[in-house]
Amino acid sequence: MRDFQRIATLIGKEVGIKLPPAKRLMVEGRLRRRLRHLQLETFADYGDYLFRKNGLDRELPFLINAVTTNKTDFFREPEHFECMENVLVPDLLSRRTERAPLLKVWSAASSTGAEAYTIAMVLADMAAARRNFRFAVLGTDISTDVLEAGRRAIYAAELVAPVPPGMQSRYLMHARQPGTRPEVRVVPELRRQVRFDRLNLMDANYPYDRDVDIIFLRNVLIYFDKQDQASVIARLVGHLRPGGYLLLGHSESMIGTSITMRQIAPAVFQKV
Repeated sequence: MRDFQRIATLIGKEVGIKLPPAKRLMVEGRLRRRLRHLQLETFADYGDYLFRKNGLDRELPFLINAVTTNKTDFFREPEHFECMENVLVPDLLSRRTERAPLLKVWSAASSTGAEAYTIAMVLADMAAARRNFRFAVLGTDISTDVLEAGRRAIYAAELVAPVPPGMQSRYLMHARQPGTRPEVRVVPELRRQVRFDRLNLMDANYPYDRDVDIIFLRNVLIYFDKQDQASVIARLVGHLRPGGYLLLGHSESMIGTSITMRQIAPAVFQKV
């Protein structure tokens, strides 16, 4: 129990995620593979390795990968993508005077990339129809495992079921000889529009542009305490251009009550 509390304190300090005692069995379950890899027999041995045998510097990225929750889906909370298509992008383009402006969209807790590629699919369809803007999507996460999955852009076929059939035909490739578990891959034309990078939202500064048009920060703040929530939001809003938009998860709508931005839809806020 003492080692779990030290791990929980460490994770809270490093990445902002709170691990109450009720999460102990979950954390131990997720770490079993690491114990086998390190040839350790018990979690007490793992605690010794981390805190008493100077293993923390080497092990921290693997520990973070193990304990972070990476739930994601294509077209999760679809109202946000409808809002982006019908309200946010038209408004943003109406404010730009240059020819074919570049819209920058950031998926700030991108997990394995489903959200980032959903954004890219919607924007690619819009760009093909309107022919008056370009776009780039940035996906960031703290877990190196999920970032690599996003870069590969290979998903089990059942995971892309929420993607509309037309988008599936345009943006997903099926293996010519599918295996026992059919998989699809995002087409290279769309993969080139999406970049993945490692970022700890708890960092004091983010090394990205400050003229981002839309930031998706959905279903991650629920794991932070109120002070860290406010700090992360403030840092991200600093990267939005005037008139840009921040989208939170619907389960985080109450968090939005403290944001000094204009709310234009459920969990959708505009920087004024």
